[in-house]
Amino acid sequence: MIEATDFRNAMSLLTSAVNVVTTIGASGRYGFTASAVCSVTDNPATLLVCMNKGSYLHSYFVEHKILAVNVLSAHHQLISNVFSSKMNSTERFKHGVWTTLKTGAPVLADSLASFDCQIEQIQAVGTHDIFICRVIAIQQNRQDHSLVYFNRAYHHVGQAAAV
Repeated sequence: MIEATDFRNAMSLLTSAVNVVTTIGASGRYGFTASAVCSVTDNPATLLVCMNKGSYLHSYFVEHKILAVNVLSAHHQLISNVFSSKMNSTERFKHGVWTTLKTGAPVLADSLASFDCQIEQIQAVGTHDIFICRVIAIQQNRQDHSLVYFNRAYHHVGQAAAV
């Protein structure tokens, strides 16, 4: 059996894009920082987002059935920290400039990319739910550097390696 700490230590060496995942509904707007996001297929355009079922935000995402994945650029480290903090939702959304696309989920105006989605399926796996999300709108911005998380620290990626 793999020990949870061994698994987490090894996973810290898997470089991940940093995203803020948001939703909105009758109960308000909410968001959290996530690295467990990836594409499933391009036809139809589909993403998966993993979320801890123990998070106080979890029920809002399940209830609202929409979300936006906002891919953070290098200058968004503060926003990543804010959306992973104990700060309440009202305070979190005071950071950054927010807009919407089709679903109404909050979209960070200057993110590298934002994927506006409807949650089509939810699959429980251990402590997390996997949201299978149909992408219905995309916003892209031209920026040079992405914010990534590697070895428990933020890094900037953008310059291609020399061949």
